[in-house]
Amino acid sequence: MKNTEKYTRQFFEAPKTSMKWTEKSYVDKAPIWCSVDLRDGNQALIIPMNLEEKLEFFKLLVELGFKEIEIGFPAASETEYEFCRTLIEQDMIPDDVTIQVLTQSREHIIKKTFDALKGCKNAIVHLYNSTSLAQREQVFRKSKEEIIDIAVSGAELCKKYRENYEGNFRFEYSPESFTGTEPEFALEVCNAVLDVWQPSPEDKVIINLPVTVQLSMPHVYANQIEYMCENIKYRENVIISLHPHNDRGCAVADTEMGLLAGADRVEGTLFGNGERTGNVDIITLAMNMFSQGIDPELDFTDIPKITELYTRVTRMNVYERSPYSGKLVFAAFSGSHQDAIAKGMKWREEGHTDLWTVPYLPIDPEDIGREYSADVIRINSQSGKGGIGYILETRFGYDLPKKMRETVGYAVKSVSDHKHKELLPDEVYEIFKSEFVDITTPLNVLEAHYVQCNGIEATVTLAYNGKKAVAADTGNGRLDAVSNAIRSYTGLDFSINTYSEHALEVGSASKAVSYVEIISDGKSYWGAGIDNDIVVSSIKALVTAVNIMETTRPRN
Repeated sequence: MKNTEKYTRQFFEAPKTSMKWTEKSYVDKAPIWCSVDLRDGNQALIIPMNLEEKLEFFKLLVELGFKEIEIGFPAASETEYEFCRTLIEQDMIPDDVTIQVLTQSREHIIKKTFDALKGCKNAIVHLYNSTSLAQREQVFRKSKEEIIDIAVSGAELCKKYRENYEGNFRFEYSPESFTGTEPEFALEVCNAVLDVWQPSPEDKVIINLPVTVQLSMPHVYANQIEYMCENIKYRENVIISLHPHNDRGCAVADTEMGLLAGADRVEGTLFGNGERTGNVDIITLAMNMFSQGIDPELDFTDIPKITELYTRVTRMNVYERSPYSGKLVFAAFSGSHQDAIAKGMKWREEGHTDLWTVPYLPIDPEDIGREYSADVIRINSQSGKGGIGYILETRFGYDLPKKMRETVGYAVKSVSDHKHKELLPDEVYEIFKSEFVDITTPLNVLEAHYVQCNGIEATVTLAYNGKKAVAADTGNGRLDAVSNAIRSYTGLDFSINTYSEHALEVGSASKAVSYVEIISDGKSYWGAGIDNDIVVSSIKALVTAVNIMETTRPRN
């Protein structure tokens, strides 16, 4: 890469901390969640949501269990103001839900923000100003003291206006661009704001420490958070909040490490929508906790429904490989993966454990509204016998013998390879049915009668290469007798090697399916037969295997 010399590390290491967070291996409880989909998420859309779409999204967030929802910047536009007023005037905010509104440290903006909240029962007024070195030098061209004055002035105005409005209004402060701010200065600004607001057990204050732009590795951010937690004033009455963006692709790691370092709260969005590379994805965070047995206290049991609404109102897509929510995240195309998943599912069904330990699947897809057969085992040219057999068994009721699964697998993969496409379960079934079930040419058994005589004697009416004939022979059972009769009439050389059967549980429960493997010249041929009569189904399977042998083996 060229031009590396123009870049430098813009973050600031935290002063020495205890680094106790490194002794923890997982987040052991749900944080306070705050959705910022309707603010950060909405402002990042090519076409922002209209009022009706925002209202629908708000209802979804409430259904999912969010108790704090940032709804916008009421002073920024009439659309944002109208949305806030609509929620309040139409009584759409449940008593246990707090809306959050954003404001800059400017009096006319703060006043309009409080005007927008008239009649609201519970709200968080979120004050912010940028504190980073780059913003101080390049954007505001102000000293540290002037930046502190902006924050303190805003805090005093918020406190003044709160006294004139009814409602339970709490405060939040963000030193925007926290990750580009010297930690000691960020601490100084936050403490100055806290001195104005004087947090108490009855009136706690949120200090939000955003990764406005991701500048460092996640452990650096965790150390910054721990430094703030260990040194901030009024800590017992301060809620430390995280708001990571994803410029370096580390938003989830930043957040999880920040929680280990002492943070109490997370601001993020569904599917990680947000400016530039996005905000932290709350779905991923919550499901990471869920996968380790921790209740995230959010309801993501129907990811497909959430995805549908999200894509419709935001006009954004959910990447197919997005953790947990993407269409392909549980999909296994690889043969070895499919085989391991199928065996893991079988092992669990046999009662070995109630815990979820299936290979390659960190969580049970059904827990988030996905289906095994539709979402987990996906068939293409890379697939294996295990996955194909799994689909035929779970979707259609065919429990193929192990060796037959391999034969059928090759046939299915060949079709996928030649068509250069994924095969849907119904297409897999059609290949199996057309190539391995009830094939009646060039040989067909039309009728068979049996007599007990030194074993079983079978008299068989058959059609072979367009000619109808009657053949008879004996065997140690009905299938063996019919097989011998076929061989004696046709002159074909084969022997039955494997036979199995079971009730066909999907579809008509009265039907049975049989599987027969024959060997000829050392090569194996498989056939399946279906009938209400188990003997007839076994003969159909035999006939199918013979016909496959006749039509596929090389001729001299």
